[in-house]
Amino acid sequence: MPVYQAPGVYVEEKPSGIMPIAGVGTSIAGFIGRVADNVVMPEKPTRQPTELPELYPLAPVNQPQLITSWERFKTAFGDFHDGNGTLAHAVYGFFNNGGTRCWITRVADEVNVENVRAALDTFKPIDEIAIVAVPGAVSDEVQEAVLSHCEDQYLQDRFAILDGRYEGVTNFNLTKEAIQGGTRDSSYGAIYFPRILVYDPITKKNIYVSPSGHIAGVYARVDTERGVHKAPANEVIRGALELEVNVTKADQAGLNPEGINIIRKFNGNNNILIWGARTLASGEDPEWTYINVRRLFLFLRESIDEGTQWAVFEPNDYVLWAKIRLNVSAFLTNVWRDGALFGNKPQEAFYVKCDEETNPPEVRDLGQVITEIGVAVVKPAEFVIFRISQWAGPKGPEATQANDTNLSANS
Repeated sequence: MPVYQAPGVYVEEKPSGIMPIAGVGTSIAGFIGRVADNVVMPEKPTRQPTELPELYPLAPVNQPQLITSWERFKTAFGDFHDGNGTLAHAVYGFFNNGGTRCWITRVADEVNVENVRAALDTFKPIDEIAIVAVPGAVSDEVQEAVLSHCEDQYLQDRFAILDGRYEGVTNFNLTKEAIQGGTRDSSYGAIYFPRILVYDPITKKNIYVSPSGHIAGVYARVDTERGVHKAPANEVIRGALELEVNVTKADQAGLNPEGINIIRKFNGNNNILIWGARTLASGEDPEWTYINVRRLFLFLRESIDEGTQWAVFEPNDYVLWAKIRLNVSAFLTNVWRDGALFGNKPQEAFYVKCDEETNPPEVRDLGQVITEIGVAVVKPAEFVIFRISQWAGPKGPEATQANDTNLSANS
């Protein structure tokens, strides 16, 4: 403690011991789509009247582009054109429905599984992507590639928005098999049906398009206005004029439990609404039945993982464990206060365990520190449990356990 030589008021800064964990973004999308080489690119603005007009260059194949507005999309991939129509409508719908930021990787030829896999690989280094869609792609192989990408053990922080099959699907054959095809069940994705009617500037007519781009924008809007824990359902799809198939209440009653999210239009209401919020888990894994539960869990896991990276440089001892408990508990307390976790008090909403039990000598000898976290994302005191493992510094001295009574997060 410093010794002051003169009377007066002195202000000292003391570390609180808390290293705040920031929540990661949840609404940044990654789109993959065809943009032909013959797309007409807009002219760059000229500074002088005598300057010759110059066109914006078309973005290269398999090089992801950060797009923050529809105007920026046009400078990278062109305006609405026969060669980019599906992707252009999806991205326009994304921004029109509340999206603010996305990454786009272009394929020049067919949107087949080989091209999509190559494009998905370009997304792997971009950590901020949280939603992945290939608008209009309904083949089993492409949708399997997207789901596998989101489930990748080194990622596991992304959610796939898939478009349902539409060719030959009518009110007379509305089944899971007709809409989902051979795409497997997964809690890392959701599928939407039917296609929506939008205005097409190319043909100057209304056309049906797959809804995944618009849906991604709705996800972003709900995340911003309510939080990732709010189900993206009973939400208006802006720009949608009509539906290709009007699904009845009776038909939806059979499709909803199967994980098919229906887009509806109700009598007396001109709005087109998302009327489902289920993952493709299809009841096999009840913890992950709902989109908001899975996406909230992805948000928590990645936020805590990134927010505890500082542990790599700390001695692996009781003091480190107490710091981790403090910081993770403080973060989860704020999440609980935002209404994202169930429970009347923090103890019912979550628990954080980082001690000798989760970090026995054999774990510390490997240079790891393991934290067990349980969160009540479905019911109070019913925890979904996950573990965060970080590489830590040297094993600390086998000393008396640090008293962390004063390190617990405020509740």
